[in-house]
Formats: sequence, C-alpha cells, structure tokens
Amino acid sequence: MTMRRVVLGLVAALAFAPAVKADDAVSFRMNWYLGGLHVPFYYGKDKGFYKAEGIDLTLNEGRGSANTVQVVAAGSDTFGLADSSSLISTAAKGADVKSVMSLLNSTGFSVISLASTGIKTPKDLEGKTLAASPGDPLVQLFRALAAVNKLDMSKINFVQVDPAAKVVAVLEKRADGLLGGADDQFFLIKYKGQEPAALRYSENGANIVGMTILTQGDTIRNKPDMVRRFVRATIKSWEEAKKNPAEAVKSALKVKPDLNEQSTLDQLKVDIELLDSKYSKGKIGMGAKEDWEGTIALLKNYRDVQTDKDWTAFHTNEFLPK
Repeated sequence: MTMRRVVLGLVAALAFAPAVKADDAVSFRMNWYLGGLHVPFYYGKDKGFYKAEGIDLTLNEGRGSANTVQVVAAGSDTFGLADSSSLISTAAKGADVKSVMSLLNSTGFSVISLASTGIKTPKDLEGKTLAASPGDPLVQLFRALAAVNKLDMSKINFVQVDPAAKVVAVLEKRADGLLGGADDQFFLIKYKGQEPAALRYSENGANIVGMTILTQGDTIRNKPDMVRRFVRATIKSWEEAKKNPAEAVKSALKVKPDLNEQSTLDQLKVDIELLDSKYSKGKIGMGAKEDWEGTIALLKNYRDVQTDKDWTAFHTNEFLPK
C-alpha cells in the first residue's frame, strides 16, 4: 500500500469518525470562603465526578449569599450556593433565578455562645447581649425564634459588629453570644481553645431551608441536560463525601493548604447533619413542599418578603434523578 493511499485512508476515517463533544464549561460561585460546606464540591471535582458528567467545573469563592444570588442572576456564574432567604427575597423582587437543589434542608443559623454563659434554651437569651451584623438575615429570623418562644425582645440587647468581629466580641466577653452558624463560628470559637454552645433556630421553632443551589431561569430553559448532569454529579459528590468525610477534606486541602483540617472536617460533619429535615430525609437535593412553604411564610412575616407565588416558583425538583 502506498503512502498516498494510507494518508487518504486516514483522512477518510477521520471524516466519518464521531465528533468528540467538549465538556460544558460551568462556573460555581460559593456563598463564602472555602470551608467545610464547600468540601464535597472540591472532592467531586478531584475525584472526576463532574468530568464523568461532561462538566468542566470552575469553583469560585463567594462574598455572602446575597452577593452570590446577584452574581448568578447577572449571568457571571452558571450556578451558585446561597441560603434560601437570599434566593427567595431576591427572586420575589423579580430576579430570574431558581433553586435546582435544596441542599441543606435545615438551617445552621444559631445563637453561638461560650458554654460557660449558660445559654441552653431560648428563654436564657433574655437579659443577654448578642453580637450581630447589619443586614444579616440571622437578625430578621431571630424575630421568628423570639415570637415562637414568646421572648421579650426588650430584654435582649444587640451590638452591631462586622461579620469577622462577632467571634472576637464573644471571646472578649463584650457580647454573651452571636448570631451565626453551627457549622462556622461554633468551630472558630472551639479552635480558639474555648468550649462553644449552639442554640439552633431549627431546633427551636424557626427552621428554614438552609443552603440551595441556584441558577438562572434561562439556563433551566436552554440547557436542561447540562443542569441535570451538574445536579447528578453534585449528588454523587455529597454522597461520597458523606461516606468519606476525612478523605473529602484532603481534596480541599490540595487547593487551600492553610485550612485547619480538623476544623474543616468538623464543619463538614455538621453540614451533613443539616442535609435533611423531617420532611426530606434520605434524598440529597430534594426540596419538600412543607419546608419551602414554611420558609416562605417565615420570610413574609419576619423579613418583609412580598410574594404571592407558590413555592415551586423558587425551587424545582425536576432535575433530580428519578
């Protein structure tokens, strides 16, 4: 066979070979700096779960849930991780965004204190000073906690501080507690050598859906298969991180070696606890009607959210595996 015939044969073979489809470039904006909550996404990328679904994933740190919702609404990132209150309040004002995974169906919102302060029940908050940040959804939803537990708000004092200063205010005893996260400030206090305590909203009558994964309405309408593959890879990532949390944390350490490994692992374990509510047990990403309707009701009453839309306007289960 002549060289010319070989070359022609190769050209013909290439002409009829199936085209190799490029992976979808997908960017994911987190709600905050890398911590335990974000470990499963890094684990999934490291283990190739997203690659196996044809997803070329870029992970970006965030600057708060409200900012993440705005960034995704503007189309700067494909998906975002944000708390349900930020998603609902922004979407209620007309932003074309929607949750495609109800990731944490219990909120980690808590009153975090030193155990020595003795805050064990909501009633113990009366007579105390709490550190909070301006505009923080924790503050508005604290009103729900207070209403359910019949607290006298006039007996609770709030000091306004920057988010990073809340832990310092408690450690320096300028505040008896802070409004924060059971998977966040709780461990910042613990790893400063103090014994923390957490009074969780979710266990005291003020639960809302915690963290959601959202995207633009245009993405849902125009790229449903990509959304479905992203959701499938994310579920796989969380399932495997749940089985192997210590191994999962090592994937995050590859990206950010200065993370406190034990603290990050502790945070992840709390987030795994928060995956379920009593209505959504056993299926990662599923949003239950009862949880979402309850969340919307609390936001309308305590965060001045104005909407008459059904819960399905804010979340869909359509992309979960059947």
